[in-house]
Parts: sequence; C-alpha cells; structure tokens
Amino acid sequence: MKILYEDNHIIVVEKIVNIPSQSDKTGDKDMLTLIKEYLKEKYQKPGNVYLGLVHRLDRPVGGVMVFAKTSKSASRLSEEVRNKTFKKEYLVICNGKMEKEKDTLVDYLWKDEKTNTSYVVKPTKKNAKEAVLDYEVLGYNEKENLSILRINLHTGRHHQIRVQLSSRMHAIYGDSKYHGRGAGTDICLWAYKLTIVHPTTKEEMSFIDLPEPKGMWKLLYENGAQDKINETK
Repeated sequence: MKILYEDNHIIVVEKIVNIPSQSDKTGDKDMLTLIKEYLKEKYQKPGNVYLGLVHRLDRPVGGVMVFAKTSKSASRLSEEVRNKTFKKEYLVICNGKMEKEKDTLVDYLWKDEKTNTSYVVKPTKKNAKEAVLDYEVLGYNEKENLSILRINLHTGRHHQIRVQLSSRMHAIYGDSKYHGRGAGTDICLWAYKLTIVHPTTKEEMSFIDLPEPKGMWKLLYENGAQDKINETK
C-alpha cells in the first residue's frame, strides 16, 4: 500500500485498483480494513483501530483517498464534502476526440438500484440528481482514437464521470459496464488529485498521485499530457 501522507489526524493513500473502498457483499478485503491493519501493526494498538471513511472511489478506480484517524477529523472532512471545499480531480482516457478543448457537462442522473447502474434522464424523473463536471483535454492519440482528459468533479453522483462521458459517445477505455472499449482491462479512470483543508491546522493541502505507465495509461506519458499536469501542480 502506497502512503502519500500521514499525521495524527489523517492518512492519505493510493487506493488500489479493484479493491473496494469499504467492505461490501463480496467479502473481499477493502481499503478501510487494510489501513486499519497497517495502523494496528505500525503503532501496536490493542483492540479496534478507529478509521473514518470520508469519501469513496468505485471499486475498479485507483488514486488518492484520505481517511480520518479521529472522529473529529472525520466530522470536519465530511463537512468539507458537504460544503464542496473537498476538491477531487481525475484523469480519464476515453473514446473519440472531444468536441471542445474545455467544457462543463451538466446532466441529471438516476440510479437503478437493482443493476447498480446509472443513467442520464430528464430532470423531472423521480429521484434524478444533478451531476456537474468540468473537463479539459490534455491530449489526443489519433492512432487509438482516444482522448486524455483532466476532470474536476463538482458533484459526487454514482458512476458520474463514467455515465456522463458514455452518454456522449466518449465511454472510458476499459469501462465495459458503460460500453467502453478494452473489455477485460483496467478502467482508465484515476483520482489523481485531492485538495482538502486540514481538519486541525486549517492549511489547504493538495495530494497528487499519477497512475503507472501501464496499458493505455502509457498515453498519458507519451502524448505530453503529463507535462500539462506538472504545469498546474
């Protein structure tokens, strides 16, 4: 497990691809459990270790996650999520060439609980929730017909990025659930940057973690997209 930052109040890690953020019906080992085990061993703590889950990433998605080591930190970080001062940015490799270099996508999404799938629907549909994101094109690979995007997420809806892009014929590579190419490969969706206000020091902190140059993620490094990311660090 890759630890990006740790103090007495929070721990920031790289979520491992295909491991759940928290326990689910599969019973597979999850990030919450893994980090608790790490803390228990490192600090030789008897009994249960407290660890607060503040936000989640979809199981197939990797990248930056923060966990709270105290209940007060968990409460304050959760408040940031509600107030939208908790900022998440993602990297995506998706099908086709985007129509605009930068744009804001606004939709209403509805989740089918039976299939765990979300859809773009009319705003009038019962239980539909507004979904908003900004994207910026970092690169385009003509040979593969794939675009590399940076996404700033304004709302945290179920499968939001995956659904909003797929509905515009720009499904994420490796995302077979939403009709993406590359079935059987890891989804090219990565939570690369997280910005929070530290729950105790009140200092704004940003954490960046890039995917390894494997599979289609090689395009991130071959097309100069990484340079654009470094410019904004």
